[in-house]
Amino acid sequence: MGKIAFLFPGQGSQSVGMGKDLIAEEQVCKEIFARADVKLQYSLSEIMLDGPDETLKRTEHTQPALVTMSTAVLELLKEEGIHPDYVAGHSLGEYSALVAANAMTFEDAVYAVRNRGLFMEEAVPYGEGAMSAVLGLDRETLAEICANVTETSEVVELANLNCPGQIVISGSAQGVAIAGEKAKEAGAKRVIPLQVSGPFHSSLMKPAAEKLGQVLDQLTIENASIPVIANVSAEAVQDARQIRTNLIEQVYSPVLWEDTVRTLLAAGVDTFVEVGSGNVLTGLVRKVERRAKVVAVSDREGVLKVKELVEGVTE
Repeated sequence: MGKIAFLFPGQGSQSVGMGKDLIAEEQVCKEIFARADVKLQYSLSEIMLDGPDETLKRTEHTQPALVTMSTAVLELLKEEGIHPDYVAGHSLGEYSALVAANAMTFEDAVYAVRNRGLFMEEAVPYGEGAMSAVLGLDRETLAEICANVTETSEVVELANLNCPGQIVISGSAQGVAIAGEKAKEAGAKRVIPLQVSGPFHSSLMKPAAEKLGQVLDQLTIENASIPVIANVSAEAVQDARQIRTNLIEQVYSPVLWEDTVRTLLAAGVDTFVEVGSGNVLTGLVRKVERRAKVVAVSDREGVLKVKELVEGVTE
């Protein structure tokens, strides 16, 4: 019998208007949005529903917005009795995964990622850091290029190992530019600069990680009720202390997404449900394993699709 994993999206999956139908039609979702506003003491739901895009794109709003959207959809899945065997989230999505695994309350998760966003913004002055997606180059070659550039001039590191042939690099603006050129020389098909405000998941984020650690110290993290595949190790974790350590390291470490998907496949997962906004992660799963069953859920209709799929899986 196949197993189910819930996947939770990260930055870049947000869009103005996300959750509009949920708030209008689903009481349980309306309550999640309201709880976020109360906890954060400002109207995050207004930014999510009405924008403007520039405001929603600011990291300190994007992060809690995506956790809110994912948790609202998660509540619908729970109502239909659909529960995962494993969870994983991409970068900030790991917090949504921890909510799903009962390791963190929803309120603590939105509070933590709001602060995480602020700390990441503050860590490196705007314009001094950068990130680029490198397409069509293997990770060993790219890791070597980054190591050489870091050694000889400016910091640049692997940040997101998303799927075969899609790796994001992160570091100083100059380091990322130099590594991008060298990647092209080494045979990369394309290098695409990302519209981000800082060099996330690089060692330049260590000051943000330290501050985040102080915030996490004020919150309660429980042992997870189901295994959470951690970004930093691509291994299943349930121990509360390990979860906390991973969340701190995650800020300046690469997101091992391809490895995470492979860990889930090896554990017998054949159905991947992306919970929340967008369908970035289901696309990445397909690039790792074409035969995997994937579905992205952002409304009641999507939940019913999952139900059909799951009932097919369990029979």
